[in-house]
Amino acid sequence: MTQKLVVIGAGMASGRVLEHLFEAKADFDVTLFNAEARGNYNRIMLSPVLSGEKAYEEIVTHDADWYDSHDVTCHFDTHVTAIDRTAKTVTSNSGTVAYDKLLIATGSAPFIIPVQGKDLPGVVSYRDLDDTNAMIAAAETGGKAVVIGGGLLGLEAAAGLAERGMDVTVLHLMGHLMERQLDEAAGFLLRRDLEKRGITVKCHASTLAILGETKVEGVLLEGNEGLEADLVVMAVGIRPETRLATDAGLSVARGVEVDAQMQTSDLDIFAVGECVEFDSQLFGLVAPLYDQAKVVASSLMEQPDVFVPKELSTKLKVTGCDLFSAGDFADGAGREDIVFRDPARGVYRRLVIEEDCVIGAVMYGDTSDSTWFFGLIRDKTDISQMRDTLIFGPAYQGGTTSDPLSAVAALPREAEICGCNGICKGQIEDAIAGGATDLGALRAETKASASCGTCTGLVEQVLAVTLGADFVLPTAQPICGCTDMTHEDIRRMIKSRELKSMPAVWQDCGWKTSCGCHICRPALNFYLLADWPLEYRDDPQSRFVNERKHANIQKDGTFSVVPRMWGGITTPDELRAIADAADKFAVPTVKVTGGQRIDLLGVKGADLPLIWDDLNKAGMVSGHAYSKGLRTVKTCVGTDHCRFGTQDSTGLGIKLEKTLWGSWTPHKLKLAVSGCPRNCAEATCKDIGVVCVDSGYQISIGGAAGMDVRETRLLCQVANEAEVIDVVKAVTQSYRENAKYLDRIYKWMDKVGLEWIQDQIADLENRAALAARFDLSQSIYRKDPWAEHVAEAAPYMPLANLALEAAE
Repeated sequence: MTQKLVVIGAGMASGRVLEHLFEAKADFDVTLFNAEARGNYNRIMLSPVLSGEKAYEEIVTHDADWYDSHDVTCHFDTHVTAIDRTAKTVTSNSGTVAYDKLLIATGSAPFIIPVQGKDLPGVVSYRDLDDTNAMIAAAETGGKAVVIGGGLLGLEAAAGLAERGMDVTVLHLMGHLMERQLDEAAGFLLRRDLEKRGITVKCHASTLAILGETKVEGVLLEGNEGLEADLVVMAVGIRPETRLATDAGLSVARGVEVDAQMQTSDLDIFAVGECVEFDSQLFGLVAPLYDQAKVVASSLMEQPDVFVPKELSTKLKVTGCDLFSAGDFADGAGREDIVFRDPARGVYRRLVIEEDCVIGAVMYGDTSDSTWFFGLIRDKTDISQMRDTLIFGPAYQGGTTSDPLSAVAALPREAEICGCNGICKGQIEDAIAGGATDLGALRAETKASASCGTCTGLVEQVLAVTLGADFVLPTAQPICGCTDMTHEDIRRMIKSRELKSMPAVWQDCGWKTSCGCHICRPALNFYLLADWPLEYRDDPQSRFVNERKHANIQKDGTFSVVPRMWGGITTPDELRAIADAADKFAVPTVKVTGGQRIDLLGVKGADLPLIWDDLNKAGMVSGHAYSKGLRTVKTCVGTDHCRFGTQDSTGLGIKLEKTLWGSWTPHKLKLAVSGCPRNCAEATCKDIGVVCVDSGYQISIGGAAGMDVRETRLLCQVANEAEVIDVVKAVTQSYRENAKYLDRIYKWMDKVGLEWIQDQIADLENRAALAARFDLSQSIYRKDPWAEHVAEAAPYMPLANLALEAAE
């Protein structure tokens, strides 16, 4: 008989429960409630979304089609308000639903420190996609961010915001970062690497208050030290979300209390995930949550299993900061340390030994052997026979070094490879024997490396050892699920076969879907636009929402409007027009950006054409702060006012911006021109930077000031402004024609090599051809979208103005 299963919470734990039930073809009619306006996604990967390495669509675990295919009745953006255990019903703001079995998966809530100003606009937590989007929106205009909390989430938030261009300070109450997972030595190395990225770290920092009147303006610390802040991220911890369970009269301590079958004090109600307390333990990492999910599914199918907490490890998802921590590494009687340091490489390893067993491990800088060490801790392996070489890892056991793959070959079948999903080497070997002979197939079959992805290299090594000569090195990933082709493959096909429309690409490249998806359409739109500017026309519906709206959407649904200021120069008339617009449209926030412009934040969507019209009348055009294209050209005052200036940096910056504005590029493009080597415009950390010197102009490329802090590398030196403009046009066009969509210039440079780009520019005939193709594209696509949309809205403008006047 079909039973009614109601699930409260669409997170990763409950999502895994449903997967187990559906795979077993269990007879349940499932109703799912979720307070978020969406279904299950991989929360572990929110950090790459924040940093810009991934899009939300890439981390969706269960999309609408998945729920539809399993006949799940979904209530998203819906809050459950009560559980009636007597009537066996769940009540929400959309009605009441009966259940036979109920699963509580309400997760956790962020802890907000109770200080003055905690409720100000601009204070956010870091738990879900809405929080992530709020931070992304705040970072669009640059400014200063303060992250309170130096644990895993806090540091991932800090790195992501820094990658998006914010000036970030981390405040941590304790003496070193991640003190629960790291000792002081590893904490020092982590802090040093974060500071190299431009992130300021303050330990022993206690927050007294968050300052501001109508929004966040700063943070006050003990000792009366003040910090400016446009954004404050609370990442100081989480608490199980137990309010529904408490109100329903279930047994609740710190979390919803469950037994080994994940059953609550009510036989028909189960709980799973971060809201759960078992044997006085709480759980925040994904590996035990997936173990719980398996037990819940078994219990629901009356095939009781037992949840047994396992040893856990920690890794940090910040690119370039490789750390691993597991077990107990506190000092204690009868314990001894084995420590390895390589200061030049920034490598640190510490093992804690007790009674010939490894009981704790901390690794920083090189974590390639972390899985092996974790297995020693978990299995309580006797290490007495390898004590002398233990610190060097598995490849050194037996007294000699060996092929690293031999260490993987020596692992027993029960060795855990994927900690998130609890997948051991034997399961992977069995899947390979069953035909899963590449990484994608293994992920689909076993879920190994499908969560945080840190074990991907180890999974590939198991593939190599198992398949031997049949192993094929992994190839580049396809652009999306619509095709097996990579970005590079598609670009070659578009050029070689002269494909000049999306349908032509779909047909010739064997697309698996009829019309592409939200991932591939924006990329195809750009590639076609860049390669065939005369024949192809931009498809606005294949652009991201901000590019379609020609303004940046904010977390409250309003928009950010940034008029262009050529080279950072403005006039009293422009400033008056901005001030008048801010008054007229009741703009709540007017902010100076890091790119020497003024941002109007909080504009209503209905007012966009009206405010654009007013700014256009003052001679101002869109700043394209929302686009994959030229954002800004930052300048210093150069010879106009500075006694050190060697060239007219302001004038050159304005010429460059007027040349490049409106151009579409694979990713955002930022330039700067400094009038002398003192580099006040920070030209050496931009995509393209120009530094004026006595003998001419040094042009460099490939800078970045986000999570990957990169100094530009010299492209060439030229003698005059005309040559600067030609070189910048040429390198921009080469980037447009050859880079992968959503790769910044430094990523493209890493792939093709600086020397290749230099050769492209040094060949004067080729340079001229690139510049000419750039000019051709600009002649077609350089236009002000604000002016276009104002013209389209012209018949309705009088009515809109009347409505605005009435509102006033």
